[in-house]
This record gives sequence, C-alpha cells and structure tokens, in this order.
Amino acid sequence: MIEILNRLVDEVEEHLADELDVDALAGRMGTTGYHARRMFSSLAGMPLSEYVRRRRMTVAAADLLGDEDLLTIAVRYGYGSVEAFGRAFRAVHGVSHGQVRRRGGPLRSQPRLRLRLTIEGSTPMDTRIVDRDAFRLIGHAARVPLIYEGVNPHIQAHVASLPEAEHERLKRLSSAEPAGILAVSSDVAPDYSEGSELVYLHGAAVGAEANVPEDLDVIDVPAGMWAVFRTSGEYPRALQDAWAATATEWFPSNPWRLRPGPSMVAVLEHSADFSTATCELWLPVERGEEGETAHKG
Repeated sequence: MIEILNRLVDEVEEHLADELDVDALAGRMGTTGYHARRMFSSLAGMPLSEYVRRRRMTVAAADLLGDEDLLTIAVRYGYGSVEAFGRAFRAVHGVSHGQVRRRGGPLRSQPRLRLRLTIEGSTPMDTRIVDRDAFRLIGHAARVPLIYEGVNPHIQAHVASLPEAEHERLKRLSSAEPAGILAVSSDVAPDYSEGSELVYLHGAAVGAEANVPEDLDVIDVPAGMWAVFRTSGEYPRALQDAWAATATEWFPSNPWRLRPGPSMVAVLEHSADFSTATCELWLPVERGEEGETAHKG
C-alpha cells in the first residue's frame, strides 16, 4: 500500500494543474479510491485533497515571483479567476498573492511527501475476520463533525440526550452480532478529514428482515467481510490508538483493504466511570489485489 500511495503522490506532482481522478488512478494501481484516500489521510495526517491544494499553492508561489500575469497563473492551477486563486493561496500561505509578489513572502511551503513505513508491531492487534450476512443497524442518528482525538462532545451530547430507558430498550432490541449497544459511524467523507460531517448512530444490530419501531433510524448493511479489532485500556484513547494502528500497521501488512460502509464500536465491558473499557472495532473490508500489501523498511 505504501508503494501505491507514493505512486499516487508522483501522479499528483505530474498533474498539479489538472483535476485528479483518484478513483481511476487507484484502480490502475490495483486498489480503490476509497481505500487510498483513507490510508493517505491516516498516514500523511491530512486528506489527499488538502495535500494537493497545498502542493499547488507551494508551486504557484514560485510562479508569483516572476512577471507572469496573475490570471494566467490562476488558470494554470485550475482556478477560473484571480479572486478564487487568491482565496486558495491565502488559505495555504496566510498572506495574499499580492504580498508575495511585492515582498517575496512569508510563505508556508508544503514539501513533496514520500511515505515510508517501518512496521514494528508496537500495538498488539487482536483481530478476527468475520463474514456477515446482510443486517440492519437501528437506533438514534445525528449528524456530527469528525474529531480524531478525545471524546467527541457532539456525540457525547447526542447520547446524553437519550433517556436511560431508551438505552435499555436498544439493548433488548439487539438480536445480531455485534451484540449490545453500538456506536456507529456512517457516511464519512472519503478523505476522512477532521471537521467533516458524518452520521453517528447510537443503536443496535438486528437481522435484515427484522421489524423496526417507527421512531428509530435505520441503516441497511449489505453482506460482506469485516475486520474486528479487540481493544482494552484507557477509554477512548485505547480505541483511538487501535484506529490509528489499523492504518499504520495492520492494513499495510495484511491482504485486506477498506470498503465503503459503516464502522461500528461495541463496548464489551467498562469500568464504573468509563475511564477504561474493552471494545470491539468493526471495519468493513474486502480482499486487496496481489501486490497491494506494503513493503517494510
């Protein structure tokens, strides 16, 4: 996977002025755009779209130091007007293109990435692969922003707004694996960018044909394979560390890749104050093509 992502970075560099078709590029490299975006975001620490924007504006800054017409430069990097180019330029560099042309800076350059990965197995990954028939996720859904670290206050507020009796009701309705109350993330942005919106569902899994009370939201999940990671320790840090380790350690060394679908967290047990917990993280996966596994080193 690392080799594929580095080839993707090379393609970005060669086509900075063009609209990048990530799905087509990833397909030619033997993977999917969905998996490539998610792995890039996890390993590079930024969405692929943001990296492209930063690289464009880094290279464009050098052009600004010459005498070329501003509109010509703007069009070269895919912008239809000097104003649109100027907004993108300021978002990256923190100054206007006019200031750079007059004073030469200051600039915030984005170096060209070269991803390397040394897999040390620093995070034990207790994992199993599960082949599931279609099922349904039912519960109470809300749109919330994605937050990488710590407790998400928007999710916390959503769950806290539900009466205790509703939690007990969802537990009783649970009739399929994973059992019990589930924290479900769905409709996540392809780049998995922090602050983007997703659908969070507090609910339970039931069979595909189960009757669902009218007051509950429903996510229909098709049949497929799942990678299930068991975590234990400080909550939510241990769970978030496991999320990160799937990208940095597990996926690069296993013949699986992410496929579109919801991710699910089942809390198996927890301390009275919820400071520690044992959880299962369910991620939808499919077999990757030969050669997609990363090289170590």
